[in-house]
Amino acid sequence: MAMMSAQPLPAPSRAVQGLLCIEAAMLLFVVQDAVMKSLLSIYPVWPLLFARSVVAVLVLVPLIAWLGGPHRLRSGLWPLHLARAALFAAGFSMFYAAFPFMGLAEVSTIFFAAPLFTALMAALFLGERIGAHRAAALVLGFAGVVIAMRPAGGLDLVAVLPLLCALSYAASQILARRIGERESTLTVGLYTLAFAGVLILPAGWTVAQIVPATEATQHLRWAVPGGTPGDLWPLAALGLVGMVAYMLASRAYQIAPASLVAPFDYTYLPLAALLAYLVWAEVPPPATLAGMVLIVASGLYIGWRELRAARRGTALPVTAEATFAPGSPLPPQMPEEERAP
Repeated sequence: MAMMSAQPLPAPSRAVQGLLCIEAAMLLFVVQDAVMKSLLSIYPVWPLLFARSVVAVLVLVPLIAWLGGPHRLRSGLWPLHLARAALFAAGFSMFYAAFPFMGLAEVSTIFFAAPLFTALMAALFLGERIGAHRAAALVLGFAGVVIAMRPAGGLDLVAVLPLLCALSYAASQILARRIGERESTLTVGLYTLAFAGVLILPAGWTVAQIVPATEATQHLRWAVPGGTPGDLWPLAALGLVGMVAYMLASRAYQIAPASLVAPFDYTYLPLAALLAYLVWAEVPPPATLAGMVLIVASGLYIGWRELRAARRGTALPVTAEATFAPGSPLPPQMPEEERAP
């Protein structure tokens, strides 16, 4: 990926280009999820997720073969990749399964508990220290999640689905930390999306046998899209949008410091709320907006603390080294050899 830059960029230009890339990526991730929400009235969730994996494989395989270097098609770490893909597939199946029942902003707000879960898991399983300031920020963020899950004054059981997605996604990020610098970002992305595509089909068939077929659960039915090849273009477009978003996010983390880029992941939330309002006239309930404010404030404060830690030369915690846009397979750590000079 560093080969994309013919000449080294000065630091200010790298920072500006990194921020432009991450903002474009967040916008495309929002468009991806809006398209997914629209297509769920026509297609089940399973072929939509499978299509995204197919497009990713078609793009990443030739790209990795062409770039070479730290990127590779064969990996001895496939058990870790497989476990991460299983978490990825299960989590985002639940994330998109909630779409017909909840607004885009509501689902996305609850999902953004993922950075909080990741920070907590990093402390529990990787031994990363959580000081008093970060602990207070985590409590604030989780309070925002609880508030967002009670939009009608009582626990919304469907809201548990994006929360479980956040938990599984955080666990997949911890696995990516285990993989560490032994794999490049493109290789991790390829294996995650490819394995997830393989797993999603039998998982979808199993869910369809368990969940009763009703009008409300028609997006969980088992069906293979038919018709002419022209009827499948929305699925291909969905996969392409997600793939371009992933590449832009990857590029942002390659050319700019992670501590600078990561806080801008949170622009996904207002963008999702705005697009949902423009397309479906969705107005997030006050509880969702209040939860969104607390979650974003918590995440930005943690990011600010990590930026200070980076300037002191101490190791960056996991929270600042991952992108948390829904559907992004980016691993938390970027190998140094992948970064542009």
